[in-house]
Amino acid sequence: MQAKYELVNFKTLGDDRGSLIAIEEGYNAPFEIKRVYYIFDTKEGVERGFHAHINLKQLAIVVKGSCTFIIDNGKRRKEIKLNNPNQGLLIEGLIWREMKDFSEDCVLVILASEHYDESDYIRDYDNFLEEVKNDS
Repeated sequence: MQAKYELVNFKTLGDDRGSLIAIEEGYNAPFEIKRVYYIFDTKEGVERGFHAHINLKQLAIVVKGSCTFIIDNGKRRKEIKLNNPNQGLLIEGLIWREMKDFSEDCVLVILASEHYDESDYIRDYDNFLEEVKNDS
């Protein structure tokens, strides 16, 4: 699988009652959704992630507050701040990810293409770099 990441913009629907965003498998979530989880109540200064996935595809959406993703393809690192529920971060393939700078009210929702599988994780950065090198 080609390693990539991109920001995905969601169409906001709404009227004077408020706003609504629909996430639809195969439409604005470009994979079958098998797992949904969310991270919240993250304490100040906590950083999370520090792993890559071999096959898993994820769509990360901050539905409230903000956090920063560090995305690393083994050659370049980039920081992406998520602070808009109208946008998600799509991550596919061998991409190292870290999350930091969680606002006190941050709620980060992750849509995943697979059920939890520990064998899909790479939790050591040096092993990740070796895997990227072998995948090229």
